[in-house]
Amino acid sequence: MKAVVLSGPGEARLADIDEPSDDGRAVVRVHEVGICGTDLKILSGSVPVRYPRVLGHEIVGEVIQPGHRSLFATGTRVLIDPSVACGHCERCRDDQAHLCRLGGLLGRDLDGGFAESVAVDELQLHALPDDVPWRHGPLLQILGTCVHGQSRIQTGPGDTAVVVGLGVSGLLQVQLLRARGVRTVIGVTRSGEKLQLAKQLGATAVAQPDEAAEVVSDLTQGEGVGLVVEASGVLAGMRTAVGLARPGATLLLFGTLSESAGEFPYYLLYLKELALISSRGARPRDYAGAIDLVRDGAIQLDPLLSERFLLDDANQAFARFRDGSGVLKVTMRVGAEA
Repeated sequence: MKAVVLSGPGEARLADIDEPSDDGRAVVRVHEVGICGTDLKILSGSVPVRYPRVLGHEIVGEVIQPGHRSLFATGTRVLIDPSVACGHCERCRDDQAHLCRLGGLLGRDLDGGFAESVAVDELQLHALPDDVPWRHGPLLQILGTCVHGQSRIQTGPGDTAVVVGLGVSGLLQVQLLRARGVRTVIGVTRSGEKLQLAKQLGATAVAQPDEAAEVVSDLTQGEGVGLVVEASGVLAGMRTAVGLARPGATLLLFGTLSESAGEFPYYLLYLKELALISSRGARPRDYAGAIDLVRDGAIQLDPLLSERFLLDDANQAFARFRDGSGVLKVTMRVGAEA
């Protein structure tokens, strides 16, 4: 079968590799797979992996060979949870398989979805309704992680929240907060296009980082907000988030902060007595919730889709996503159009 194989940092090429082995896992024919920042970090070598490796973890497709449990019949449309878990440890037994100490991630620790097919444990599969198009699949994987993040905080009608960083996950966080009835949601980023899109998707106010403090102060009578979702994954965004929070607020650290250089705002965290909550991955119920939200019309996905490429054009897709200008979600179509 065809797959995009990474043989070393920056060395990705389309190659013919063996079909997944018959080892009791389900085999899924990939229809659509998304590119995310983690893929680029692996591609560059900043996130180490064992080579050769097939990247890709935002995957939807069709079961072509059921697993040994026969939970999903041949032909079932599925969304894949990319978290790999042992299924037996305390974390797995406690509905926290995404935190399994023996676990990993498709596309990093095991071969992923930049291929014509992929083998996964059936417990990683979630039925994808027929009325959800393939192109939405990669975004559903991200939405599941956003649903999980917001399951860890308490908020609702009457609250005021800020989302710092308006990439795909940040724009999904804006929509989720509004769907939960949060009265005022303020989006913060530098991109004028993303600020405009945030308004279209439900943000009640938007601001660039150097204007955010004034906008928040005006909307909260100088108090600051009770919830900040940090979705940029950079230290500058973290500092902005802490600065906008009122004393006693909650800060959801959703962006993957991997920088080691720069000053982390520890003192302000202490001074404001902020509740710092992090989020990683998602549980099965979160993916089910994500699918329901999209089917109910509470979340819009099409505005977040930038460009689609064919698997044969993977390096062009990587370059377009890396370029970043005007780009949100870039996906690769492997199977039939839908």
